[in-house]
Amino acid sequence: MKIKTGDKVKVISGHYKGTVAEVKAVDKKNNKVIVEGVNMVKKSLKPTQANPDGGIIEKEAPIDASNVMYYDEKSKTASRLGVKVDGDKKVRFMKKGGKEIKEGKKK
Repeated sequence: MKIKTGDKVKVISGHYKGTVAEVKAVDKKNNKVIVEGVNMVKKSLKPTQANPDGGIIEKEAPIDASNVMYYDEKSKTASRLGVKVDGDKKVRFMKKGGKEIKEGKKK
């Protein structure tokens, strides 16, 4: 999977189509991503000692990684990603335009 935590992505299908947001988590085994503010679901919480009232919370549910594309804010374009070997390390690049993606700080 070429999408990583912290990447800006654009949702390309479903109810949230067109939304641009940041990836919060990646599940490589199931090919899913959790995108900030996308695919919100309500979840019931049982009462616990820490939260004696319980309640209902709203949180993001995972969506399939095929439903998002990497989004470049400078050029305002979404593109699929590729990987090429540059010297001794792998580099991600945008298939549309060929621009290399610099790795940012991990959160």
